[in-house]
Amino acid sequence: MQDVIIYTRKMCGFCTAAKRLFSDKGVGFRELDATFDPGLRNEMIQRANGGSTFPQIFIGDNHIGGCDDLMALERSGKLDPMLAN
Repeated sequence: MQDVIIYTRKMCGFCTAAKRLFSDKGVGFRELDATFDPGLRNEMIQRANGGSTFPQIFIGDNHIGGCDDLMALERSGKLDPMLAN
């Protein structure tokens, strides 16, 4: 199973939805809360090639994008194979 990292911030409904999807699938993830950490937020933006909205999701070395991108992968049936690699 690939490592999953989610950069989040407090009071973010999209962050909650992304975490819920992984939890419902039984997929562990590492949450990096950048709410009050400008350094972590800058790290996220750099890793996400300028992506500055929350959440920013990574599966292994792949930048998935945000919650909408994650849900699109799930709907298309591409998320599970990506997690398994």
